[in-house]
Amino acid sequence: MPTDDFFRARLDQIIDLRHPLAVLSNRLPWADIEAALVPAFERKNRQGEVLRSTIFWHNIGDCQWGREHCGSPRLPIRLMASLLYLKHAFNLSDEELVVRWSENVVWQYFSGEEYYTSKLPCDATQIGRFRTAIGEAGVEKLLKATIDTAVHTKAVKPAEFKRVIVDTTIQEKAIAHPVDSRLLEIARGKIVQAARRAGITLKQTYAKEGKALRRRAGGYARARQLRRLHKTVKRQRTILGIVLREIQRKLATVTTVCAASLQQLTTLLERAGRIHKQQPKDNNKLYALHAPEAECIGKGKARKPYEFGVKAGIAVTHKSGLIVGARTFPGNPYDGHILHQQLEQTHRLLEDTGSIPKQVIADLGFRGVDADNPAVEIIHRGKYKSLTKPQRRWLKRRQAVEPAIGHLKSDHRMDRCWLPGQLGDALHAVLCAAGYNLRWLMRAIHRLGIKNSLLRLALLQLINTFYTKRSFVGMTV
Repeated sequence: MPTDDFFRARLDQIIDLRHPLAVLSNRLPWADIEAALVPAFERKNRQGEVLRSTIFWHNIGDCQWGREHCGSPRLPIRLMASLLYLKHAFNLSDEELVVRWSENVVWQYFSGEEYYTSKLPCDATQIGRFRTAIGEAGVEKLLKATIDTAVHTKAVKPAEFKRVIVDTTIQEKAIAHPVDSRLLEIARGKIVQAARRAGITLKQTYAKEGKALRRRAGGYARARQLRRLHKTVKRQRTILGIVLREIQRKLATVTTVCAASLQQLTTLLERAGRIHKQQPKDNNKLYALHAPEAECIGKGKARKPYEFGVKAGIAVTHKSGLIVGARTFPGNPYDGHILHQQLEQTHRLLEDTGSIPKQVIADLGFRGVDADNPAVEIIHRGKYKSLTKPQRRWLKRRQAVEPAIGHLKSDHRMDRCWLPGQLGDALHAVLCAAGYNLRWLMRAIHRLGIKNSLLRLALLQLINTFYTKRSFVGMTV
């Protein structure tokens, strides 16, 4: 293809267009992705009203003093969406991602760039803001695009979506292992800092004694000296109570304080109060001061009896292992009670394929919910004696979901969620599934030999040019 720049070569002239990512750059429905995500980025004024664009300004009345109050130009949606794909497909942090992108010409071609650039695509923090802006519906659109692409490239048949495997796992939160001694010391230190920012002077902060008690408790726990450990933790709890009561007394007298500092102090007081009151055998305990949504879930694993995070449901196709559903379920519900919500998401993701699940293969955690899901046939080994021969054969592939979960955790960042809040948990689970599907598509392209549509177009143009010249020579002769 001719280049529009005399000093630079186009990326499609540099890279191998048979590379799976190069093939996917022309196969993914980028126009549909942009159309679905663009409402989240409409220009709005301070009152939240959408600004309609004019030729030079968004609204002449909103542009005062010779400039517009709408911010700097936005980055292309395709670029930001492709960065999310690449982040979870190759298990990179935001900072590592932007550096690798600036060095990789195939990634830049996948993101819609025409020429190579050595600059960073954006600041690493903008990826997080984009992820939050599009929300759970936006990241589901990214996952849906991978499923639609698998159908359009004939890497998977729509009939395969009628039979899925559903299982649950724990998406752990990025928190330290919660022990009472550490939680009490962290709570004391955080509320002392927040009180100082709010202008509250404390009579005593117990900084030196708190540090010594924390170290002593760790030594007693290591030596299994439980009586001394309990005595130390009791003193830590007493100190936290003293600091909490003093701050609550002086909080009413504070007048000149920033609203944000006061809000932060109020939130920390509520959480520190929960840590101060909770006992070892209580329910709904607070396991991290910065992540109150983290829950303690026991899955019966010998190597890890308890995991701290949120329950996540995964649905994969029975034959090919493509992920067709991934979402989180706060509150640690029973596995069978989440099946209806999991299938609802799967139906949304498969609405354009013309096929929905009819059979669900699951483990014993999903027994007893046939009446709640009359539209599907639930197959598990609790019904083994009443199963037909094909159903027993299907049941033998139930374990196919386990390596998918393992790869989600080891290769696509699901082992630890760093995003804050329940929204962060939900976004992270879906994006991990999108990254998994992208790698699945890359393997399918390599296995099936799917060609790049741009390469095919260039070949047709070359053949057309050859025959045109040949016919022209024949006419002149």
